[in-house]
Amino acid sequence: MGSEKKKSPNKKKLPLNPNWAQLQQKLKIHGSKFPRPSTDSGTEPFNPILGKRKERREIESDDSKLNILAPMNDDFSLTDVVAMDCEMVGVGQGNKSALGRVTLVNKWGNVLYDEFVRPVERVADFRTQISGIRPQDLKKAKDFQVAQKKVAELIHGRILVGHALRNDLKALLLSHPKNDMRDTSEYQPFLKERHRKALRHLAAEFLGVNIQSGEHCPIEDARTAMLLYQNNRKEWEKSAKDQMRLKQKQKKRKPKKKIKDRDALENNHGSTPP
Repeated sequence: MGSEKKKSPNKKKLPLNPNWAQLQQKLKIHGSKFPRPSTDSGTEPFNPILGKRKERREIESDDSKLNILAPMNDDFSLTDVVAMDCEMVGVGQGNKSALGRVTLVNKWGNVLYDEFVRPVERVADFRTQISGIRPQDLKKAKDFQVAQKKVAELIHGRILVGHALRNDLKALLLSHPKNDMRDTSEYQPFLKERHRKALRHLAAEFLGVNIQSGEHCPIEDARTAMLLYQNNRKEWEKSAKDQMRLKQKQKKRKPKKKIKDRDALENNHGSTPP
């Protein structure tokens, strides 16, 4: 009985505060979602913080891709493997190539030598759009013979890495043992249906980096060639050794064949009546 006394009669609903009533009406009109800023007014749409962080991570990942060409350490020693890249200018009528800049890096990607080179002949075309070389760069450039001598010293007795090395060596008027050359334009796994690929295509396909989008940088190109080699060094060296062995076998077989042919010829002459 006492509990019944405690029960209070139903309270009457109090009228809503006018401010709350107005807000409730707005929510009914727009639904449960807040209105978005109009793009027509020139204001940018709202981007959540998480989205910004995601965008930042994507930018950082792009930077990390570019950084794979950066040197692995600060070791500037002359290593057993070096990579070289050259940039050319036009001499004569402009259609003849001559050395304008030469760069060498060690196996870590650190620069061993990087010099502009003054050609012996007058420069008719600096080819700046590709070479990146300008007239002022050659004013205090090294004489060709000086650069040539230095490069010869650096590559002597070492494995030389590069892309289309024949062109670079031709411009330097130098030679290098075929067995000690690792050319990314000739390595079998890098070829497409026996056709050579440009260095920028190899960089994009095998390293995931974009190079040579404008003026070429020989440091970047040399580092790219070196990284392509280092990533495939084990298989590449095995292939190079196999080719050397095959050539040695072929050389050994040829003299024997010549001796047999000579003996057969002598026997034929001996059996011929006088």
